[in-house]
Amino acid sequence: MLDQGTIRGWKHITKLDPDKSISDHGLAKVMDSGTDAVLVGGTLDVDRSKMTALVDKVLEYDIPVLMEPSSPENIVDRDGVSYFVPTVMNSATPDMIVGMHCKWAMSGFRDWDKVFPEAYIVLNPKSSVAKYTGANCDLTREQVVSYANVAQNYFRLPIVYLEYSGTFGDPSIVGDVSKSMNGKTALFYGGGIRDREKAMQMAEFATIIVGNVLYEDLEGFLQTVP
Repeated sequence: MLDQGTIRGWKHITKLDPDKSISDHGLAKVMDSGTDAVLVGGTLDVDRSKMTALVDKVLEYDIPVLMEPSSPENIVDRDGVSYFVPTVMNSATPDMIVGMHCKWAMSGFRDWDKVFPEAYIVLNPKSSVAKYTGANCDLTREQVVSYANVAQNYFRLPIVYLEYSGTFGDPSIVGDVSKSMNGKTALFYGGGIRDREKAMQMAEFATIIVGNVLYEDLEGFLQTVP
């Protein structure tokens, strides 16, 4: 069973999008790269069948498998899978904070020991995830740090996720959030990591999530693994 201590010790997570294609050879190279875990999820054009197909593929490898659903309809029940479920702290849409989660609970889900809530702070206004979640990305540095503080110290969520989604964020803001962490909550960063230099820059402060580059430059992706 995955635990919070293990999550805090991770340095690199690979994000695989069910709506994107990767060859079996490419997937094998990703699995053997030294990445700590694989997170399966995407924002657009993801359905249960695509999620199932990709989750079943990665379960063939000896690596922690995490499912990050964009809606309750995409959740696939599999042994060996942990559920990393976003709640978007800066969303203007209640559904993205707690509404969809209530629908999930109403569906009869009860295996809560496998669920790790992620406090998403979405920071790229042009990204699909910002538009999908109705996130207010016009935040000051102080507001970003405050959202992280509320997530870890008030809601006591196990993960804070700074999501720049497709663009490289401000390392000084990530550093400020890192300094505010209480030692119990893991800090994730995702967005724009396409080479080793950017990977090491953000890995100084957070567990890095790397995804888009592996579909365009697999060798470049391999260089992002610490």
